[in-house]
Amino acid sequence: MRFSLFAITTILLSSSFIVQAKTYKWVDEEGQMHFGDKIPLQYLVKDHKELNAQGVVTKHRAAAKTTEEKAEEYRLERERKKIALQEKKKQQRDRVLLDTYTTERDLVVARDSRLDAINSQIKLAETIINDSNKKLAAMEKKITQIKASNREVPPDLYKKVDSEKQQIQVQSKVMGNHKKRRDKISLQFDDYIERFKVLKAAQKANRERIARERGL
Repeated sequence: MRFSLFAITTILLSSSFIVQAKTYKWVDEEGQMHFGDKIPLQYLVKDHKELNAQGVVTKHRAAAKTTEEKAEEYRLERERKKIALQEKKKQQRDRVLLDTYTTERDLVVARDSRLDAINSQIKLAETIINDSNKKLAAMEKKITQIKASNREVPPDLYKKVDSEKQQIQVQSKVMGNHKKRRDKISLQFDDYIERFKVLKAAQKANRERIARERGL
């Protein structure tokens, strides 16, 4: 049987259309499932599936995320990155601890050395404040005596009073900052020491495990 070129072309195009035919599967607002060769526009952004001629799912398009869902996804991703960064910093700190210090005693010595240096700065500030207070008391007494004798107080004396008061304020702030730094370092090294103990214990346990495996 002979076919014309037009007939053959028509048959091939028809076969191609059958092979490529798509069926959509979606669920409406009432929970009813639907099938069709075209999907209503309002369901294109919602969860739906594409099936081939054999009824096998070839594509699954999830519903478009709402603004709230996108915001929550962004928040969770930021939280994940934050936790990952914290873990990375923790691992870096662990390496520094083990590479820098050999024993717990080394940490204690390093802590005490830093605290001693800060305490010296605090003591210096206290000395300056005490000296300024003494000078201030003496000058205020002198001003009182001058006023009592009905004499005019020299302007330079008032300037010196203001200068000592400013000195006291500055050194008080400096001393306060040093104390905060001292407390911070103390807490920081307490954490370092506790973490160092854990790391050393883990190293010891690992060495013992390896020795047992080697039968030593």
